[in-house]
Amino acid sequence: MHIDINGLISQYGYWALLLGCLAEGETFTLLGGIAAHQGLLRFIWVVLVAALGGLIGDQLLFLLGRRYGTRLLQRFPQQQTRVERINDWIRRYPSLIVIGVRFMYGFRLLGPVMIGASRLRHRTFFLLNLLGALLWATLFVSLGYLGGELIAPWLTAIDQHLKHLVWLAAALALALLLRHLLRHR
Repeated sequence: MHIDINGLISQYGYWALLLGCLAEGETFTLLGGIAAHQGLLRFIWVVLVAALGGLIGDQLLFLLGRRYGTRLLQRFPQQQTRVERINDWIRRYPSLIVIGVRFMYGFRLLGPVMIGASRLRHRTFFLLNLLGALLWATLFVSLGYLGGELIAPWLTAIDQHLKHLVWLAAALALALLLRHLLRHR
């Protein structure tokens, strides 16, 4: 059984990248950059597809926040002071918040929902989200591309090592199962 990881990346790489970037996509953008470095994917397409995935994901979260965010946030009355303070920041600094939230680990999913609940205009969010998605994708794909120089030698042989790792994990699982059965017997 031989797995051709390079072939899989070449065939499904852009689709996997798009789906991975709908949510927290930093890992996918970095891997896309590495694949571009190896010549499996084209750099510009990796940037554009990653940006599109991030844009679509955040737009959907924004719309969820617009529709259900206020009702959801009202379930936490003890947090209303914080919610008002965040809404004030969003109104005063929409560019900084919309673009910045994309780079804040852990807020990438919650941020667009909060922004949607703040009633920021959809057009304003879309334009800032587009700019943020392009900046984010360019940065992380570039980091992956540059990091590919260090990682590429290791990745070229991963399909051979993957087979051995699967057998090792299976043997370890069998040994632990036998130990458990013998101990309880």
